[in-house]
Parts: sequence; structure tokens; C-alpha cells
Amino acid sequence: MQSALQEYKFLQIHGALHYGKVLKRNNSFFGSTINLTSRIASRARPGIFLCSDDFLSVMTDNNVCSFNSLGKYSFKNVNEEKEVFEIVIDLPINLYIDPVCRMILNAEEKHVSHPSNANIFFCSVNCLDIYLKKEIVI
Repeated sequence: MQSALQEYKFLQIHGALHYGKVLKRNNSFFGSTINLTSRIASRARPGIFLCSDDFLSVMTDNNVCSFNSLGKYSFKNVNEEKEVFEIVIDLPINLYIDPVCRMILNAEEKHVSHPSNANIFFCSVNCLDIYLKKEIVI
């Protein structure tokens, strides 16, 4: 995740971590662990990584990063609710997100600034135009 954040104009990634048994057949992995991980990942917004309570319970060092509980969720084909945590990742101070295409923008790199809001940046004039049209409609 940290490496992706350093890439200029890289799309925000998201994902999930879960722990359990998997089945390997013909170089492919199967099982309820894979299915639940996928379902947890589908709840992750761009730029967010989530993990299950099962994953946290097997971590040997929980001080590697911070975790915020998002509460318990019900998932398809899972008998009990699972607690889901957001993995807190410190963003560099000079990092911005294009509000239209959601690309990562580094303040030191070339970007397009909003004409009146000094805290909003875009990857291109096209994204700025789309954003400004939405501002007028709203």
C-alpha cells in the first residue's frame, strides 16, 4: 500500500486480509476463507484496507499499524457475524486525491489546481472540467 501511495497518478487500491484454511488445486486456491476475504474486500472503499478479527487474532505484532473496528458484519454463507477492522495507514502530508477519477496526486508533481480552492487538485484539465460542471449542477 505504501509503495502504491508513492506512485504519481496511481489509482487507489483497496483490499482485505483474513485468516483461515484454503484448498489448493491445480495452482488455484479455493474455500470459505477466500470467499470471505473477497466479501470483506468488497466493503473496502478506494484507498482502504480491511481485515477480519480472525486475521488480527493470529498477528504476532499488532503494533505494526493501527486498527479501527468498524463493527460486526453479516456475510453471505457465514454463520456468525465477523468483526471487521480498518487498517490505518498514515498518508504522506504531500498526498492528494483527485476528487473525480480518484487518482493519487503528489504535491511535488505536476497537477492541475482548483481555480478557487487551494486544497483541491486534479490529475488533468479534463477532471477539473468535470468537477466544475458538477459544482454548477449541485
